[in-house]
Amino acid sequence: MLDERWVFHDDAKAEDLGNGVVRRVLAYSKDLMCVENTFEEGAIGALHHHPHTQITYVVSGKFEFNIDGEKKIVKAGDTMLKTNSVEHGCVCLEKGVLLDIFNPMREDFV
Repeated sequence: MLDERWVFHDDAKAEDLGNGVVRRVLAYSKDLMCVENTFEEGAIGALHHHPHTQITYVVSGKFEFNIDGEKKIVKAGDTMLKTNSVEHGCVCLEKGVLLDIFNPMREDFV
């Protein structure tokens, strides 16, 4: 779906990552990628880092995020910026959806 102008949700492959997390890669180019992550309550996005800048928008639910050792609770409408290689992760406190934007694209997701 690289450089696809229109990406319909029903056509985006849902990848079950296990432990209550499902990922859908939506529209992307080599420079930018949009990814939807659905979390069940109690699901964990393990602490990790990568060489991409990432913005996360909370579509729904409630999450405790740890970004570079700082923990905050976020809810629908909140956003977070994670710059290159900063360690981050989350715990889902209430079932929800996160929308991630990456620069450049995450080649490991396709």
